[in-house]
Amino acid sequence: MAASCPLPVTPDLPTLRAKLQGLLQFLRDALSISNAHTVDFYTESVWEELVNLPPETVLAALRKSASETEALPSETRPLVEAEWEAGMTDFPKIFCETSQKLVSVEAFALAAKYYSVQNLGICTPFEQLLVALRGNQNQRIGENQKAVEFMNMKKSHEVQAMSELISSIADYYGIKQVIDLGSGKGYLSSFLSLKYGLKVYGIDSSNTNTHGAEERNRKLKKHWKLCHAQSRLDVNGLALKMAKERKVQNKVKNKADTEEVFNNSPTNQEKMPTSAILPDFSGSVISNIRNQMETLHSQPHQEENLCFENSFSLINLLPINAVEPTSSQQIPNRETSEANKERRKMTSKSSESNIYSPLTSFITADSELHDIIKDLEDCLMVGLHTCGDLAPNTLRIFTSNSEIKGVCSVGCCYHLLSEEFENQHKERTQEKWGFPMCHYLKEERWCCGRNARMSACLALERVAAGQGLPEKIIMNYYEKYKPRMNELEAFNMLKVVLAPCIETLILLDRLCYLKEQEDIAWSALVKLFDPVKSPRCYAVIALKKQQ
Repeated sequence: MAASCPLPVTPDLPTLRAKLQGLLQFLRDALSISNAHTVDFYTESVWEELVNLPPETVLAALRKSASETEALPSETRPLVEAEWEAGMTDFPKIFCETSQKLVSVEAFALAAKYYSVQNLGICTPFEQLLVALRGNQNQRIGENQKAVEFMNMKKSHEVQAMSELISSIADYYGIKQVIDLGSGKGYLSSFLSLKYGLKVYGIDSSNTNTHGAEERNRKLKKHWKLCHAQSRLDVNGLALKMAKERKVQNKVKNKADTEEVFNNSPTNQEKMPTSAILPDFSGSVISNIRNQMETLHSQPHQEENLCFENSFSLINLLPINAVEPTSSQQIPNRETSEANKERRKMTSKSSESNIYSPLTSFITADSELHDIIKDLEDCLMVGLHTCGDLAPNTLRIFTSNSEIKGVCSVGCCYHLLSEEFENQHKERTQEKWGFPMCHYLKEERWCCGRNARMSACLALERVAAGQGLPEKIIMNYYEKYKPRMNELEAFNMLKVVLAPCIETLILLDRLCYLKEQEDIAWSALVKLFDPVKSPRCYAVIALKKQQ
């Protein structure tokens, strides 16, 4: 277990509920904009129904708001956010009290900015968490790897950032097993196994993904070994070059030493110190080699195992006569070779625990992990862009299994979440829903609606094949509504501005659920990725009490 600092302070449950109450106050009127369907925009007169302003006014106000935010220096933004918070205690008039139509775009944009995750004051800085988990440990060598050829830049960014956090949590608890739910193509699982020496079970519902992940992992292993061999080539080459040069010098010196020894009496020979026979290997040469070796061995032991074919001992590195011969070292070359083979076999066996095992299983909140993983032990549960209900179910499985000590979940596909209070007139048998999870939203019987959840992840509705219209009818619609295109543009901008607030609601629901659990010692939202590279960038993280 790593020597760690106190974990960062995070907002408590009452504070989060207060934030949630304010957000709901805003969304009760604003949600109708997110739930409006673009397909019905003109036929249902959506603009006239929801907005009491000309589209030109809305576009100008939103563009001005966006430009003002971008122009703010990073050091002054916290002061502006504090002003937002002070202003949000008494909402400006955003919607008309009687018609519920939007009447103030400026106030709308201000509230939407305030209730985004990054401005609401509910996020824990990624670097701050890493420092707390690592304590006094130095950063791992070679963490910033180049993108692996089997991953695009986006996936490489996500995998490296998330695996860095997961490995730090694993060190914090002193555990080696990781369960990756919705592992897909196995990028995260393979990286955790290859780089950090963790034993990873990647579980996915698709057989195609599982078989593909196995093949991809095989290629990654081959690529990884080549990268490590290349990265150590300079160090190895330097040390071996120094050893060869020293060996030549030793031969010359030994010849002179030998002549001197034979000229002395046997008694004097016995009293002669070892240093007279051995070369002077205590100066800068051994110092340089020692520094290089310390650099090599400062990497995790498991990482060494991945390249055990290229590993070497200090005895193999030094000149032949640099170490006093002993009985244990006087082994014939053939026997030495056999001993090295046996050592490599043992190293290979010890590295078998650092593997990635793809498994196929459909995971629900009630899935029994012991039926899927026979050697289940203390572990972490992770998920990178777990789709729909899999993200909330990941949290439920974490809270209900004592073996799972920590969870790191980055969700996506909010539009595929099941909602408990949506379509309540329909008869349903489902007991555990994707949303809401926390007690407060359940008591409020809160429902977002699919269109609002769709806008939160900015997914596009796909038109089913065979539902297209004849070209003549399409062109007639285009000519008819062309003068009103600015309405659609302005309305879509309103939905985009509001989208982060819907995501905030979903993430706050999950964080509050974790805060409600008694056996969880620490939980937080962490901005794990660069949102430009990966829009779904927030991780829900929780750790149980250490025993």
